[in-house]
Amino acid sequence: MIRRNSYIKQILPFIDKDLIKVFMGVRRCGKSTLLTQIKDLLLERGVSQKQILSVNYESKRFDHIKDADSLYDYVCQWQSECDGKAYLFFDEIQEVKNWEEAINSFRVDFDCDIYITGSNSRLLSGELATNLRGRYVSFNVFPFSFAEAKQYYKNEGVAISDEKLFADFLKYGGFPQRFVFNDDDARNVYLSDLYETIVLKDVVERNDIKNVVLLRKLLEFFVDNIGNTFSANSIVKKFKSEGVKTSVDTILLYIEAITKSFALYSVPRYNITGKKLLETSEKYYCVDLGFRTILSRTDKQDIGHVCENLVYMELVARGWNVYVGKLNDAEIDFVCTKADKTIYIQVAYLITEHDVDREFGNLESIRNNYPKYVISADSVDMSRNGIVHLNIIDFLNQVVEW
Repeated sequence: MIRRNSYIKQILPFIDKDLIKVFMGVRRCGKSTLLTQIKDLLLERGVSQKQILSVNYESKRFDHIKDADSLYDYVCQWQSECDGKAYLFFDEIQEVKNWEEAINSFRVDFDCDIYITGSNSRLLSGELATNLRGRYVSFNVFPFSFAEAKQYYKNEGVAISDEKLFADFLKYGGFPQRFVFNDDDARNVYLSDLYETIVLKDVVERNDIKNVVLLRKLLEFFVDNIGNTFSANSIVKKFKSEGVKTSVDTILLYIEAITKSFALYSVPRYNITGKKLLETSEKYYCVDLGFRTILSRTDKQDIGHVCENLVYMELVARGWNVYVGKLNDAEIDFVCTKADKTIYIQVAYLITEHDVDREFGNLESIRNNYPKYVISADSVDMSRNGIVHLNIIDFLNQVVEW
């Protein structure tokens, strides 16, 4: 497995600091492997294996640890034999009731450095965030990026062109485990099983979802319409026209449950002129395009929106806050902010002669000097009037740094 250097770089300044390191992301995106890589880094620095405790709640070995008290007792017993500073790793910590109480106690009672992972963003919401406020730093973990997939094949000694990898990535996405399978059937089976696990365990069970049929229909609707703008009310009307009765409150509840599992990302709209977020009609993107392949119930080849999805996830993984821009009656695909930086991006698959004015014109209408980009699969550079045209593979290869 490749070393996930972009994450390691983020984590390095916080090792041995009195902050709980929290890694959140969709199930099977590589959080456990990242923990292993951090442990390897500690060993390289001279930390003894006896100083490291790893607890993975996906293993039956730890089935007896159900709550904060049993977790605390288990670690206390181990720590009594630990020589030196303790390094504590807890994988899928949300399986333990009131886990934050034990984690906080470890900080107070032991000389330790703590790392935890979770597959649901509720991990640090509500009371949990309050109890741990100021005591943790969080990192979002995603499936392999295009560049990481390329590195994986290089490490495996597999020769693959950027163009072939791009087509493969659009279809099967970047979940790390899917790369070990060489045929389409095996990849589809793996992705289908992973999807079922996320739906049943991270969405249905954790949120006590009653209407699983409606939940599945909603997920299929979103993957068939990635990059389109919807409100909960418009979804209810759409379902009603198909004979499916539901309510706005139910749709909002189910959307929240899905996005909390990191399977789907909602992207709010931003009024560029008024410089404020709009409260209605968000866009939705899949965490991984492999899910779209197994879930889509339509034959339409909406490759433009698939490219949007890919660019969106790449931007988020690079640490950008991303919004859909509204400029009068026009739409800017992405308004991206990070610290004091702002950039604007339009995404297309291929730009025809008739599309040039639309793709570049919307950006030209923005009356400020922030960088503006058009990203497409075209190989010819169409940059004009200060707007930079990027080939999407160059963008994914991180040729351009912002």
